[in-house]
Amino acid sequence: MKRIAIFASGSGTNFQQICEYFNKNKHATVEVLIVNKKNAYVRERAKNLGIEDYYFTQEDFYNSNKIVDLLQSKGIDMVVLAGFLWLVPANIIAAFPNKIVNIHPALLPNYGGKGMYGHHVHEAVIAAREPKSGITIHYVNEMYDSGDIIFQAECQLTEQDTVETLEEKIHLLEKEHFPKVIDSIL
Repeated sequence: MKRIAIFASGSGTNFQQICEYFNKNKHATVEVLIVNKKNAYVRERAKNLGIEDYYFTQEDFYNSNKIVDLLQSKGIDMVVLAGFLWLVPANIIAAFPNKIVNIHPALLPNYGGKGMYGHHVHEAVIAAREPKSGITIHYVNEMYDSGDIIFQAECQLTEQDTVETLEEKIHLLEKEHFPKVIDSIL
């Protein structure tokens, strides 16, 4: 059985969808949640799903091997970033080469990089009057949103789209594709 660790910072909708998908799956399981915000709602979701969660400070994350040690002790095969906003440090990337994936709410390489997350991405896409947006699932390296692209899915935009309507379209793509792509990589 393959073991997945999920890193998250926020409410955890992608976390929950991934967990529910793999609860029905016999060859992989979500083993642990790593959070960088003590009060992140995703911790409540983990509790409700019976999944262990661990909070780490910025100091632990960037200046120690505590996370690598924990993940290795749990036998983790893949790390999934699901709304996790910190840049993953080199020691974690080295411990899990080509085994860390992220989802980004735009079609990379456009609208990526530091500070480009959530509504910030959607605002930029709408302001640029793009004809389409979408999601990108990619491997994680030492730079924001620049790892090799694994999968992209698109949605069309209209003149009437707002940040909120674009966000809804993106959430539907995430729900449909993210768990399946993780499964295909495993």
